[in-house]
Amino acid sequence: MTDTKQYKEVRHILIFGFTRQEVKGLMQHFEATLPEYVKISLESGNLLTKITLTGINSVQQLLQFHMNRLHQALQDIFSEELITIEDKSLSQVLGDLLSEKELTVSSAESCTGGNIAHKIVQRSGSSAYFLGSVVSYSNDVKADVLGVSRSDIDRFGAVSKPVAEQMALGAAKLMRTDCAIATTGIAGPDGGSKFKPVGTVWFAVKYRDRLVSECVCFKGDRDEVIESATNHGIMMLIHLLRNTYNEQEDINDD
Repeated sequence: MTDTKQYKEVRHILIFGFTRQEVKGLMQHFEATLPEYVKISLESGNLLTKITLTGINSVQQLLQFHMNRLHQALQDIFSEELITIEDKSLSQVLGDLLSEKELTVSSAESCTGGNIAHKIVQRSGSSAYFLGSVVSYSNDVKADVLGVSRSDIDRFGAVSKPVAEQMALGAAKLMRTDCAIATTGIAGPDGGSKFKPVGTVWFAVKYRDRLVSECVCFKGDRDEVIESATNHGIMMLIHLLRNTYNEQEDINDD
């Protein structure tokens, strides 16, 4: 007696913006409908979640049909937060977009301390589009290297919209890149205030002639804030490149 051949099918989606608990909650009904031969796994951290469906069955066409149906259902649940349906990292998605459009990118980082640059260069071939980074941790470096206005730093503080925007513009000008990502914030555990608590990060992202900025307050310890901010900054540029970016409502930064 011979064993029946088993076929295996795997599907992925990568989403951004949810905690693991939030993802589990949104998928509760979906998981309850899974056939016994399909398993689901989550890799989640710092608002980035990879969901993997693995199916094993002896009838290949039936397996493919149900895996495609379930994969599409997952995409529908997370349609607005979906980054890719391929087995790729966030930096690979960004790298593919930059390569496809023949664009270059740089970063100007304060609170993320070079982590955005680190993530981008983890992808092989990133030297084709990533030109460099300025880790402008001090206000002097922000002003002297990136050209940020000292009067704006004094008036608004280093963690502010004007400073973040000037950092992005300064990096793009300094390194002559089409795109730039800038971060300035309070990673903690100290340094927060009533109006700018620990976890507050201002972002600015430049794509050719367009400049957008956002303020987000992240939860977690220092490492979690840095990682979440890194992912958020990269996601902003991905949305700009895909023309899916939604402007954040104006925040009074005075």
